[in-house]
This record gives sequence, C-alpha cells and structure tokens, in this order.
Amino acid sequence: QVQLVESGGGLVQAGGSLRLSCAASGRTFNNYVMAWFRQAPGKEREFVARISWSGGSTDYADSMQGRFTISRDKAKNTVYLQMNRLKPEDTAVYYCAADGGVVTGPITGRSPRKYDVWGQGTQVTVSS
Repeated sequence: QVQLVESGGGLVQAGGSLRLSCAASGRTFNNYVMAWFRQAPGKEREFVARISWSGGSTDYADSMQGRFTISRDKAKNTVYLQMNRLKPEDTAVYYCAADGGVVTGPITGRSPRKYDVWGQGTQVTVSS
C-alpha cells in the first residue's frame, strides 16, 4: 500500500506562489497515476491536476491551466504542485491522491472516486 504525506501549504498573498509536495512511501509508487484535488469549506472535492506514471502526460482543470504545474520525481518518490498567480478562490485544503488501479470501471481520472489512496491534506490560504 502507498502512503501519501502532503506538505508546503500555508498563507500567501494573492499573486504569490506556493509549491506543494506529496511524499509517497510503500510499494510501486512509480506505477501510480497521481493527482491533486482540493476542497474548500462547504464545497465538493475538486480536481486540480493529474500526472501519468511516466510523468509524460499531464491534465489540468481549466481554472488552473497556465497557473499550476504538476510534476513528479521518481527518484524521490514525490509529486509536486507548483502554484503561481494564486487567487483568493484557490483557498482550500489540497489533497494528493494515487490511482493504484484498484477502482475499475468507466470513471474519469478527474473524479476523486478514481483514486484509492489519499493524503491527509495541506491547507492553502490566499489572502486578498
């Protein structure tokens, strides 16, 4: 089983940047599609970005395209989310997730239901 631990959240002013990290431990991390989601108070968990096991393919939610960059370092077993030009509406708890292939069926990779391993989340607060 893969365990995920996020870090790097904090308080930042609008227009600023943060880099989130997701450190994975356990077996076969390199075979997992990894993703970031976020959840603001009173809202559903929202897709942010995902990256293929090879790192060669990425996918972003429209509102994050061009501002956020997902990447992975297989040697460090870590996935990153670089967030630039942050806005107050980016305020949320950010979660790292892994798709280990446990969930099958016609579920999009943008759905949280696709992912079977989750981190505890890291708070990102953007002040105006």
